[in-house]
Amino acid sequence: MSIENIRQFIKEKAEQFGAKTDNEFNKPYVERNNTGQEALKDNGAYFGFIHPEEEASGPFHDFSLTIFPNDQNKPWLVCLGIGSSGFKNDYELATYPGLRRLFSKLTDERGFCKSDFSDIETSLPKSITGNLDLQHIKNTIKTYTKVLPTCQIVDDPESEEGKKLIAAFVAGYAKLRDWPSNKDHRKAVSEALEPFLKSETVDEAEEVKNLLNERKYIVLQGPPGTGKTRTAKSVADKIGAKTFFTQFHAETSFSDFIFGIRPDTENQELRYRENLGSFSEALKYAVDHSNEKVILIIDEINRANLSNVLGPIFYLFEHKMDVSTVEIEIAPNFKVKQLPENFSVIATMNTADRSLAVVDFALRRRFAWYTLKPKAIKSKQFFNEDFSRIQEIFDWYASSTELNLQPGQGYFIADTEEEMKNRIRYEIFPLIKEYLQEGLLRNAKEEFNNYFSIRINLSLFE
Repeated sequence: MSIENIRQFIKEKAEQFGAKTDNEFNKPYVERNNTGQEALKDNGAYFGFIHPEEEASGPFHDFSLTIFPNDQNKPWLVCLGIGSSGFKNDYELATYPGLRRLFSKLTDERGFCKSDFSDIETSLPKSITGNLDLQHIKNTIKTYTKVLPTCQIVDDPESEEGKKLIAAFVAGYAKLRDWPSNKDHRKAVSEALEPFLKSETVDEAEEVKNLLNERKYIVLQGPPGTGKTRTAKSVADKIGAKTFFTQFHAETSFSDFIFGIRPDTENQELRYRENLGSFSEALKYAVDHSNEKVILIIDEINRANLSNVLGPIFYLFEHKMDVSTVEIEIAPNFKVKQLPENFSVIATMNTADRSLAVVDFALRRRFAWYTLKPKAIKSKQFFNEDFSRIQEIFDWYASSTELNLQPGQGYFIADTEEEMKNRIRYEIFPLIKEYLQEGLLRNAKEEFNNYFSIRINLSLFE
């Protein structure tokens, strides 16, 4: 296996990804090449790219693209590394969740990805340091064990699969260094990463339907615009169920959902009449029509005080309840020991609404939780470029919790360019501005501002 061939390969890829090597005063990287015969005897042989402000020899700082080769036709190790001098310019970059997210997708069971890329104190695990496939470079790995946040074994770097993986690591480094400056560069980076970032196309309604058959009571959770309510209704249609619908809010009470009394406004004298809540109506129908499937959809389940709304029926939400001797009174002359087999509940929960009540662990145990994430859809009305740009910013800068705030695909459906601009101006822009005002997604503020300034000529900081 030729080291020179792979050196040339990664330099060609770097240029495809936007690294302009003909600019003498603004170099995109400094190349390191320590692959002499003595070094190749498991004595620290490596080559790759380091930060453009570093020297061509000696200790260096910050992130590097590092490849540990050998001349014995044995596996190589491809890594994102950190100079042994630690961080100088890249510490903030190391804290961006998207960096780890990206490289974790480039590694498999024969690789490793740290949970914290700013960590230069923790050594590589034994799955790498003690790996039998890497014994020929074990001393080299030991030397750099604390400064390799992610790495992947490559059996044959000159094979199609080997080059595909190396190209993906170069593309990841290109994103890290912000090399792409035009559409061709960005397209080349995307094409190199695509085989590793592909996610399976999932029929969410079908998955939810299968989960409902197994668990009976489920919550569809996700950011706004991800189609939670639409999916719930679609599942009910697929099953052919009789559907009951209710939406919770801050004032929803036990009497609204289960049973209460209300003034009879049709009489001149003050009288009260019994009122079956939406749950009781659905349950009663299920009991009376045991041959029909019945689904109760509860929209925005966490907008209400659930302890007050559910009351004693909380006990009934056990999808595999044994025969119970406890009778729960739903309404006068209406008691049940357990919920009937033909009765199911689909609830929805907006994960972006930070003002909502936290769902307690006891209730969580009684429901299955299915997350709907923002995703591109095939439609002439779907503005994929805007969706992809917002998704890219979230993916790079958002923490795991902040990912729950990403606007879903529903925000990016419009009939005309003008309508889409209005959606950005009057829906997405105010939403992102509110997030930033609450101290969320701070690292992404300039990226968002740049997007809005170019797209709708508005600044977040006016």
